[in-house]
Amino acid sequence: MILLCLLFPMGLQAQESPNARQARRMFDQAYEMVFGPEGSQLHYAVNIIGIYKTEGTIWNKGKKSKFMDEKYIAWNDDVTYYRLERKKKTVTIYDAHSDKRDKYATKFKFLPDNYNYSIKNDPEKGYYITLKAKKGVKGIKEARVLLDHHTHHPINVRIKLGIFHTTIKISNFKVGGISDHLFTFPHSQYKDYKFVDKR
Repeated sequence: MILLCLLFPMGLQAQESPNARQARRMFDQAYEMVFGPEGSQLHYAVNIIGIYKTEGTIWNKGKKSKFMDEKYIAWNDDVTYYRLERKKKTVTIYDAHSDKRDKYATKFKFLPDNYNYSIKNDPEKGYYITLKAKKGVKGIKEARVLLDHHTHHPINVRIKLGIFHTTIKISNFKVGGISDHLFTFPHSQYKDYKFVDKR
């Protein structure tokens, strides 16, 4: 009987609330739109506590990706990662799954199961989904994702990493119609660039 009394409260804590289940379901749907097999395209504008700002376009399709901003272009075909630096006219090559390709990659690694979810409806702005890291999770400690009321497309993401907050505004979001050719590095266009192989 004592054992049952001890286990029962633990069982209650493990159960998710309806709010948490709805938040996770809607987050998973948005995450699938961005990274799913149909592919997606979006324009982003990043602001790290007003100190650093950048913007560009990202294409995703499963584990494949491409991004383009004023300084860099990167192609990831899920085998090889090419990062082109416009000013230096260099292309650095990495294994697609190597953390070496990006000094921030390990800090921003994201696993959806590492978070507790909640949702709040703002009648004027959209659905705010808050993610709070479970105990012991490193990297992103908290995130708040704003989804459009009608399409459920992501509009804004605010990430807490340590003491810093990063805001990402998302626009021109498109799902589907993303060709696999987009993620292949076009060697013929950059023959005069310097290549550095770090695989």
